[in-house]
Amino acid sequence: VREMPKWYPISISGYHIREAGATAVQELAFTFSNAIEYTKEALGRGMKVDEFAPRMSFFLVSRNDFFEEIAKFRAARRIWSKLMSDRFEATKPESKKLKFHVQTSGETLTAQQPENNVVRITLQALAAILGGAQSIHTNSRDEALSLPTEESVKLALRTQQILAHESGTSRTVDPLGGGYYIEHLTSVLEEETWKLIEKVEGFGGALRAIENGFIQNEIHDSAYRYQKEIDEGKRAVVGVNKFMDKDELKLETYRVDPKIAEVQARKLKLLKETRDDHKVAADLRILEKAADDSSNLVPAIFGAARDQATTGEISQTLHGVFGEYKHSVKI
Repeated sequence: VREMPKWYPISISGYHIREAGATAVQELAFTFSNAIEYTKEALGRGMKVDEFAPRMSFFLVSRNDFFEEIAKFRAARRIWSKLMSDRFEATKPESKKLKFHVQTSGETLTAQQPENNVVRITLQALAAILGGAQSIHTNSRDEALSLPTEESVKLALRTQQILAHESGTSRTVDPLGGGYYIEHLTSVLEEETWKLIEKVEGFGGALRAIENGFIQNEIHDSAYRYQKEIDEGKRAVVGVNKFMDKDELKLETYRVDPKIAEVQARKLKLLKETRDDHKVAADLRILEKAADDSSNLVPAIFGAARDQATTGEISQTLHGVFGEYKHSVKI
């Protein structure tokens, strides 16, 4: 941490937590619990909170429950400000500002009636704008079927551009602030998030809560409940369990050109023929020792990469030390 340049960004993701099946509250609570863990680690290494907190940013998701998502982002801003002010005693205003990027939800996109996904993506992006996101990634309509086509990617881009340049939604900060329902929902989500953060802290923090399986099991339970509601028709998904079509529109899907793999294989062969294999072997031994000693792996990984060790070779070296992660299922 000490070796990071002053400009180096620190990004903390809640996106994959939510896409794995977490609720809005779990997304915030587990993401901020991770942020607490990172902050404590940096402080423990001698850094000052105002040295690195302004560089911290978050990666969140926007899903289909329009008002819940807006309120979630508003609650997140409150929670981060309070964490920085009250717990970590940050003094710089920049330390207390929640900087976050939002990606629309790939998990909510459906293979059935894929054109409907354009509407889902638009609503999700609009919720992110109204919730105060600094930047947005819009998914493509066909991502439940394949990698997106160029046409679908362009439509996703145009969705952002129409919202940015035609809707007028970005003219004011917090445009829904003061609305009784939004304010109520924001407070509810904030309160429930603090409760879950405290529960994680009761385990000794995010790292301990992950090690004992608490966070994983909470997400698994939420994912199961969500899918069960869809299967039983209690949660409507248009085109899947409501308003189905017998004759659905078929989109042209993206197909990867097999020649790309051949080109990459030739490049890899050439790389291995022209690099210094002795340096690479030495670098991988250093990496293996660092992994075995529980040392900081980043310098060793950078060193191996600079000498043109491949991602596969680096991964295999780490796999040899750590093995393959297997989550223990608790019933």
